[in-house]
Amino acid sequence: MKRELPIVQKTYDLVKWYVPILNKLPREHKFLLGDRIITGLYDLLEGLILARYSSDKLPQLKALNGRLDLLRHQTRLLLEFELMSAQRYKYVSQLIDGIGQELGGWMRQQHQKSIANA
Repeated sequence: MKRELPIVQKTYDLVKWYVPILNKLPREHKFLLGDRIITGLYDLLEGLILARYSSDKLPQLKALNGRLDLLRHQTRLLLEFELMSAQRYKYVSQLIDGIGQELGGWMRQQHQKSIANA
């Protein structure tokens, strides 16, 4: 079995922590914002796993970076709507930022590979 990439494990951990919280949102937010965030989380995890096996990773990683930025803004909305405590927001922001750092590093590595192969 292939060893899991740290970014995949971090994203998996984020999904595992975040989805139960999102499922407890009040009804008027759960079915719009909550479901969008949950779908985005699963899409992010899926995209990272699939990118690992792709021969041309950089376009996929750039798209996933956009999805991660969207997740940051949606999470901030939860704080602004007072649907998440400041403490939880700080924690989830750190998780998202950690994923962002890993993703940025992976993108830089792929960019360097593409330059070397040109």
